[in-house]
Amino acid sequence: MAMLSFEQELKQYFKAHQIPFQDNSGSFKKLDFAFGDIKTKKYFSFDVKEKRQRYVTRNWPGVEIPEEHLFILDDLAARKVLAYAPNSGVVIRDNIRRKYFFFSVVTLYLMPKQRVNREISKNVKTLKGKWLTDLRNGQCFDTLTEVFAGIESYLNTREDIFLRILECYGDYVGEDVRKGGITRRPGHWSVDVRETR
Repeated sequence: MAMLSFEQELKQYFKAHQIPFQDNSGSFKKLDFAFGDIKTKKYFSFDVKEKRQRYVTRNWPGVEIPEEHLFILDDLAARKVLAYAPNSGVVIRDNIRRKYFFFSVVTLYLMPKQRVNREISKNVKTLKGKWLTDLRNGQCFDTLTEVFAGIESYLNTREDIFLRILECYGDYVGEDVRKGGITRRPGHWSVDVRETR
């Protein structure tokens, strides 16, 4: 029996759990789904993607991510997520491993990635931007219930992420955040305020 598409699985989940949602999956301009409460600023929009088969990594020269963890995302799709920030992200279903991965817009843009242009040929030859990403940089879940709990957790910590956390946010595979510069002291802020206000 064929596996249900991820879009259909999500529609069934929303209906089974009586969660009101907006289905934009037929639109090229909007993210696939949206749900939540606008009044409490917890309305969340997300795109859904599937890893349906293994990648032939020799077709992607220079990729350093093991195939098991590799996911290739359209650059345009990623930019569309940014248009709905900060309450947006991508949910990926890995059909091979039967796992789900959630990437908030913050993780999507802070995590390391390799960008490449892939040639496409329709009426004329052109290029399509792709991101070679590591699924280990997203939150991994076994069930959709856990995915939605992860989205809720992101929405609940949003203020800290965008306003309070001063150090580099996130701990990502493929990135080594080091210390740099000189130690900042109160006098430095006084100079900053005096010279920029």
